[in-house]
Amino acid sequence: MRTELVATALKNAAATTHIGPDAIWHSDRGSQYTSAGFRALIADLGMRSSMGRTGVCWDSSMAESFFSALKNERVHRTVYATKIRAKRDVMSYIEGFYNSRRRHSGLDYRRPDEVHYSYQQPPMAA
Repeated sequence: MRTELVATALKNAAATTHIGPDAIWHSDRGSQYTSAGFRALIADLGMRSSMGRTGVCWDSSMAESFFSALKNERVHRTVYATKIRAKRDVMSYIEGFYNSRRRHSGLDYRRPDEVHYSYQQPPMAA
């Protein structure tokens, strides 16, 4: 895992959605997340960094659940001829199904996009 990979992913996310002031980036203590370059990117985006303690897996259960679903529902059922096709298919799964149509028990049976965009909507007056 390279710093450039996770930095590019975060930059892509920042380019396509609003990141609120003091948003928290939570990660493990991998070298890609602790690098000076990545930490500078976090600061440049107005975010705060949060890292789990070494050997504690409980704080990453949501990410573990996502990767389990990705592998079981898509990747392990597909043969990819090239890395480009794999990348496109994974992005299609995430954006076209996982975030927009798949309901999650941890989100009160709502879709991730539904929850995400509800945070960006101003509260309705009574």
